[in-house]
Amino acid sequence: MIPQWKLYPRSQGHSTVYLQNVVTDPSIQVGEYTIYDDFVNDPRDFQRNNVLYHYPVNRERLVIGKFCSIACGAKFLFNSANHALGPLTTYPFPLFFEEWDLDVAHLADAWDNKGDIVVGSDVWIGYEAVILAGVTIGDGAIIGSRAVVTKDVPPYTIVGGVPARPIRLRFPQETVDRLLALRWWDWPEEKLKAALPALQAGDLDRLEKLN
Repeated sequence: MIPQWKLYPRSQGHSTVYLQNVVTDPSIQVGEYTIYDDFVNDPRDFQRNNVLYHYPVNRERLVIGKFCSIACGAKFLFNSANHALGPLTTYPFPLFFEEWDLDVAHLADAWDNKGDIVVGSDVWIGYEAVILAGVTIGDGAIIGSRAVVTKDVPPYTIVGGVPARPIRLRFPQETVDRLLALRWWDWPEEKLKAALPALQAGDLDRLEKLN
């Protein structure tokens, strides 16, 4: 378990932080050992600079699993970035309720609410990728640099482009199924230390014997 005071995983530099220990918003949940790197801004400001249009009125959540790697400039765009598509205009009249004598209780009618953003464990999100509201990213997935993710991403799938589309599975489906069954990211620290050689060598048979 990472102590709450520990912000930086490397003594050599402070561009990378353990994200769990810099987030204070209770509607943002981050798993252990997930890292965010930022060489442009202070990575401790992730909550302000990278989680956008995230307002309490929507009661939406950002949930990120364990052992994820999030690259500089990745953004999570929430529901208030949307405009409602059902009306005959996209102009957000309910947002300016004072100007138009509207009921503040209907403020959120100004945009379409697509729900939470949920990111699994061991996910790599590339440089300046954008994840939109309502998206779920499966365990082990990879999001390419500057991809715009508008739809769910299956586990261990590499996606890229605008909008992001599947490129390929990282491993054969049988291997994916075995990894999802193992859920190594939930193992205790001592067990993980023993498993590192197998994890880094890609030796799934050896990893399964440690379970």
